[in-house]
Amino acid sequence: MSLETKTKLSDITIAKLQKLIQANLDSYAGFHEAADKLNHAELSAFFRNIGNERAAMASELQQYVEFSGEKTQDDGSVAAKIHRLWMDIRAKLNGGDPQVILNEAERGEDHIKEAYEGVLKETGGGAMNDVLTAQYAKIKAGHDKIRDLRDTCRTN
Repeated sequence: MSLETKTKLSDITIAKLQKLIQANLDSYAGFHEAADKLNHAELSAFFRNIGNERAAMASELQQYVEFSGEKTQDDGSVAAKIHRLWMDIRAKLNGGDPQVILNEAERGEDHIKEAYEGVLKETGGGAMNDVLTAQYAKIKAGHDKIRDLRDTCRTN
């Protein structure tokens, strides 16, 4: 058995990274689509920024997969496409209401946060632990900010 390094990842770690790449690509697409539907310039800019951060995280993970000689995930999931379609329908029915879009964004954030938590638990102490822990901190911060915005919007 050989020691796993960041340039020679195990098949299991590569599969887990592919899952996170897909989740980040889904998140990027979701935030950018939500930004387009919002009637709130500041929130729209925030969504674009967080979406761009997720694209950068996907790109970082793709580099590690490629270092190991594997082809990377480069598309989002069908489930996320359905979620974005549902968000689009809800936004149209509610005229781009930030509360509706924040509710759906928070649901998406729950998904990516849980994905990172699962992968960190399954690969704890592995070669990618420092990278995944740093990315998880960004995911958690984004999740918490969106939850707080959703709750603030609800009370206004």
